[in-house]
Amino acid sequence: MNAPDIPTLSRVELGVTGMTCTSCSARVQRKLNKIEGVDATVNYSTETASVSYDPERATQDDLVEAVRGAGYDAFALSGPGGAEETSPSAKLDDAREREATRLGRTTAWSALITLPVALVSMIPALQFPNWQWAVFAATTLVYFSAGAEFHRATLANLRHGATTMDTLISLGTTAAYVWSAIALFAGPPGEEIYLETVCVIITFLLLGRWIEVRAKGRSSRALRELTEMGAKEATLLRDGTEVRVPISQLAVGDVFVVRPGEKIATDGRVVEGVSSVDESMLTGESVPVDVAEGSAVTGATINTSGRLTVEATRVGDATTLSRMAELVTQAQAGKAPVERLVDRVSRIFVPAVIGVSAVTLAAHLLFGSGVADAFSAAVAVLIIACPCALGLATPTAILVGTGRGAQLGLLIRGPEVLELARRVDAVVLDKTGTLTRGEMSVTAVSAAPGTAEDDVLRLAAAIEAGSEHPIARAIVAAAPEGATPAVEDFRALPGRGAQGRVGSRAVRVGRPSGALGALEQDFAAAEESGATAVAVEVDGAAAGIISVRDALKPDAADAIEAFRGLGLVPHLLTGDNEQAAQHAAREAGIDADNVMAGVLPEDKVRAVERLQESGARVAMVGDGINDAAALAQSDLGLAMGAGTDVAIEASDITLMNNSLNAAVDAVRLARSTLSTIRGNLFWAFAYNTVLIPVAALGLLNPMLAGIAMAFSSVFVVLNSLRLRGFRGRSAPQGAAGESR
Repeated sequence: MNAPDIPTLSRVELGVTGMTCTSCSARVQRKLNKIEGVDATVNYSTETASVSYDPERATQDDLVEAVRGAGYDAFALSGPGGAEETSPSAKLDDAREREATRLGRTTAWSALITLPVALVSMIPALQFPNWQWAVFAATTLVYFSAGAEFHRATLANLRHGATTMDTLISLGTTAAYVWSAIALFAGPPGEEIYLETVCVIITFLLLGRWIEVRAKGRSSRALRELTEMGAKEATLLRDGTEVRVPISQLAVGDVFVVRPGEKIATDGRVVEGVSSVDESMLTGESVPVDVAEGSAVTGATINTSGRLTVEATRVGDATTLSRMAELVTQAQAGKAPVERLVDRVSRIFVPAVIGVSAVTLAAHLLFGSGVADAFSAAVAVLIIACPCALGLATPTAILVGTGRGAQLGLLIRGPEVLELARRVDAVVLDKTGTLTRGEMSVTAVSAAPGTAEDDVLRLAAAIEAGSEHPIARAIVAAAPEGATPAVEDFRALPGRGAQGRVGSRAVRVGRPSGALGALEQDFAAAEESGATAVAVEVDGAAAGIISVRDALKPDAADAIEAFRGLGLVPHLLTGDNEQAAQHAAREAGIDADNVMAGVLPEDKVRAVERLQESGARVAMVGDGINDAAALAQSDLGLAMGAGTDVAIEASDITLMNNSLNAAVDAVRLARSTLSTIRGNLFWAFAYNTVLIPVAALGLLNPMLAGIAMAFSSVFVVLNSLRLRGFRGRSAPQGAAGESR
């Protein structure tokens, strides 16, 4: 009996635009999965759909049309038929930029119309003859054009039997608009109208949506930055001749040349040459690694000194750089989107308000009220429930909170980040550039009996003066002021240091070439503490030991204590050796059991995952490309602004002033902003809860309902403005807004 044929599935990534909440992504996913032979997963936070489909039963066009049928737009990012000349992340960025531009223009002209409408409606002194008709004409334009954003979404939701905040916005503005139109055309003279309510609600909510679109999906740019880190060309050896070729033409087994200062084209093995390689993009550590024949090297790292000949061992998607990009992609896609509180409540609130309004109309008619009174009570219910305060609750707090954060050098990406900051209970810190300064400095000098420490530094600086190695720069910077002695017969010793003649003395700096005598214990102590110990030999005898290390930032210990005060358990995660990691942890006040040393990017992601699996909600603070995947995997990623663009784009919060106390401020500010949003939402819902029954009983006419709604909005704005008084630990004294 023949086995049934198993269809060969194709895979495509779709960009999906127009989603405004997680219920939208769920709707798109259901729509796609209704197509025969399709298995789709839609991610609201990344605005993408990952689709596997049977090409015998469905095409890419079918998938795109299905998304459009659900009320959204879609385009292919990858897969058969997708354009490859533009990267998927770039195409998605372009789509978001177009959407933000469209929303920005709509918000701008809507605001220009809303301002005079609101002023004329609320200030009697500005009201000219027949002003109501001018206001009606202006409001009609805003309602039907700018408000179409919400009306279309409402209709699409209703077709699928769903209600969201868009439903309330549309119903509330429609109720106010229709009531005002009836009052103008058929009502008695002087009847109250609520046209300014329509304009204000639509404009403010458009502003909030524009802010959201601008903030959403910024981390996808990290992938573009990662792919651009690698070399673009390689110098290939063919029959002894050097040929420049694009990276895409490299194959496993090809041999290529890397000159000093060039990026290594791809992962490989050194077959000839000795040099030092700057692997900071991979490990985050500032000290270049010495390589020689047989050493493994990584694509995109930088050859700092000698000429190398390298055999390619991995190319294309198999390289370390590509795997790092894949890690970032997986971590971002796996980060569950935070469902907004307003959306959750509105699932019950919206149908309830509509039901109360309908019951109000029917009850008043049933108990003998006139049609006008019954309709007035029903409209009052919709107007009092119209979510102006709800719409303002989040964007005003975010505007003030993020604005204050910008003053303090803290860039918070969006409302999801605030919820994450509230929940985290562990903080993982990278060492180099985060906990430490990220640059080497001399921390101790030991001199042999009869030799002055200044002489040891001066002789070492003379030898190292021409080197760009970080350790050499640290020694030169620490040398006593004055002219550096001239050096003759200079010779570099790859992997071991350098030597030369200073006057009549032969000086060697680097790894010890023989016994250190009385300095043996000092050398061993420096190595055990995690410092780099440099031996200085004069005429063949040990003259001194120079200890060089990456020093702790001045505010590191204070910040660690502050994290504990916020309920976060600090952990140290580094690619450096165990001794250096434990020394930094002791100085900073981090428990030895919470130190993870010698880790590569893949290990950093796994370390964060292990903490999450143990039940911890993890904040990660880092600054390097090697931290990007872990930043994306963490529940809350914080990147130092002095770090790489990749780390910054993969994070949720960027710390522009590079202070570790800024990370503490970021968590505090995010929590304060979220607390303000929750307070705003509580007030908005509480006032609805109290006044909806009052309106339903006919005790609150539409005019008073409009006043109550306006008061609620003012309260929300004033409450949000309190965030301007937030004071940061890392801010300079006297900074703007430090009022308390």
